[in-house]
Amino acid sequence: MGKNHVLYFPEVKRASFEERELPVLNPDEVLIRTSRTLISTGTEMTAYCGDYEAGSIWEKNFSCPYYPGYNNIGTIIDAGGNVPRNWLGRRVATPTGHAAFTTVEVHGTEPEATCFPVPEGILDDDAVFFTIPLIVMNGIRRSGIQWGESAVVFGLGLLGQFAVRFLQACGAFPVFAVDPATHRLELLPQDPGVIPINPAETSPEEVLLRHNKGRRADVVIELTGNADLIPYEAKLLRKKGRLILLSSPKRPVLFDFHDDCAHPSIAIIGAHNYSHPEYPQPENPWTKQRHMEMFFDLLRLGKLNVRPLVSRRLNWRDAPVAYEALDRARGGEMGIILDWSDAS
Repeated sequence: MGKNHVLYFPEVKRASFEERELPVLNPDEVLIRTSRTLISTGTEMTAYCGDYEAGSIWEKNFSCPYYPGYNNIGTIIDAGGNVPRNWLGRRVATPTGHAAFTTVEVHGTEPEATCFPVPEGILDDDAVFFTIPLIVMNGIRRSGIQWGESAVVFGLGLLGQFAVRFLQACGAFPVFAVDPATHRLELLPQDPGVIPINPAETSPEEVLLRHNKGRRADVVIELTGNADLIPYEAKLLRKKGRLILLSSPKRPVLFDFHDDCAHPSIAIIGAHNYSHPEYPQPENPWTKQRHMEMFFDLLRLGKLNVRPLVSRRLNWRDAPVAYEALDRARGGEMGIILDWSDAS
């Protein structure tokens, strides 16, 4: 095996590769040869562009030099002494970065969400999306959506596309999907229960009231990352409705908590991926591992098709150019898959 090529951002608006020696494993680690990674056009581009407030959690955790990536599919090729030997050769999903080889620590003898086996019959190009649906599944559960409730999704990037599909699966009706990009609206399920809205052409409030029998929404899901939209989104809710913050807004916003929250008694619910329970609980058994199982089952059974959500498949060497292109026109992209097959 050769060197390990690791993608990183040495400074704002520059992506490059470090060339490293392969790591020496500790007893609980496995070494993975990467097959595919998926570029996150949200989180990674925020870090790439340095687009955040000074003193924020964003600055603390995403300042350059930064090593991006959290969707990695690969095969275990070596393992520490505490790892059962039958792990060797397993194809696994890990929340690790863009690199030819990666390591992850495993615990005990059972697969965990940090190193989850990919079932046979699922292509790497499909499996590599896994973190995105995990984030959305957790957010949909935190919304408490019930059969027959109406929902509005603001922002139809990858997260928003999955949100619309999972809301439908939970029985939400109707589901309103809002985005100013025509190509994103065209990726929505062709279903009369899904109502696309281009806010550049028509008022989301007007469309909501017209198609929801004059009622405001039960649930609104924020997935634009634009904090300035939050007050407007809150106003679309019925009394005691729920606003789900599933995005990661990067700026503070002025919000009237009396008129827009306390008086209508809406609930504002944060739904970061970190709010997954670490271990199954009687009131919430839906850990990352459980959601991972569900995502792979949906793929395996043909209940979920991610292929229309792929914008481009690129060789790993082209990643720096991909980030430059995303910086110029991020709205035109969806899933960008990096192929690492020839990196070792």
